[in-house]
Amino acid sequence: MNLILANTGSYPRIGDKPEEQILRKTIAAWERGEKTDSDLRAAENEVTMQVIYEQVAAGLDMVTDGQVRWYDPISHIAGKFEGVEINGLLRFFDTNFYFRQPVISGKIRRKESIVVDEFLFAKAVSPKPVKPVITGPYTLARLSIVNSDHYRELSKLVEDFAIGISEEIKELSKARAEVIQVDEPAILKNPGDFDILKEALLIMNEAKRTSKLALYSYFGDASPLYDMLQELPVDIIGLDLTYGRDLIQVILDRGSQKALGLGLIDGRNTKLENKEEVAKTIERLLPKIKADISYLNPSCGLEFLPRDKAFEKLKNMTEIKKMLFQGEGDGTR
Repeated sequence: MNLILANTGSYPRIGDKPEEQILRKTIAAWERGEKTDSDLRAAENEVTMQVIYEQVAAGLDMVTDGQVRWYDPISHIAGKFEGVEINGLLRFFDTNFYFRQPVISGKIRRKESIVVDEFLFAKAVSPKPVKPVITGPYTLARLSIVNSDHYRELSKLVEDFAIGISEEIKELSKARAEVIQVDEPAILKNPGDFDILKEALLIMNEAKRTSKLALYSYFGDASPLYDMLQELPVDIIGLDLTYGRDLIQVILDRGSQKALGLGLIDGRNTKLENKEEVAKTIERLLPKIKADISYLNPSCGLEFLPRDKAFEKLKNMTEIKKMLFQGEGDGTR
């Protein structure tokens, strides 16, 4: 079994060091009209490189671009669709972060690249493989306000978001993304909509070409959905394992035919995990996973943590892997 250390999504854009303040200062100056759009893009590029290099320095095998250019996980994606207007702020699940809520005013369609350009930049500057991440169609639809008779049924809105995102997935695959991650945290709050999610994933799976498609959920216990998750048309299932021990026991009892993203590192708590305890849990889980590869990653994106704590969390993951594979240099057991 090859265990890959990976980030789950976001990474803190601002830290305590002067060079880690560049984006915040540039945004403030841009809003005052003192900086241009070009200045803002340059700052975003600089911070993207910073967070990629920090992930590499921490020892990750697969990084993300840190979602540095995202205002939030919802409007950054939905705002690239025709028929969508962006409204006021709403709390993002039970976090202290907020997103700008999409309002569906007409038939939606993807009008421009969503994250392809961001991925290409990150790929060009990263010495490690970069994993593009995109918020999934079900979560986008669930967190939108619908002011259009065209979408009287949730399933139709999810389907049209899925069609647009499948176009993005096709372009990401052409750009040689090894893994493409689709985030669907909202399904854990609405398990009765699982068939809607499955239909959307069928559309997106057809577009992945040679890439692996990963479905990640977080901010809740996926135990009640575990068997159904195993049946989805995806290659990797990312699970938040910080919501109690039930899901870990479910995996031990039932195993997994698919590669798993083991979210054993709490992305919302500054406390470092006990390396020995996490290593023992992974040792128990890996024999139950039938795939040749799985991933150790934070339970969710790391933007909820101070930047120095996020880095420590990733370094801790590296130490955990070393404990597991002592004397096995390639991380395979």
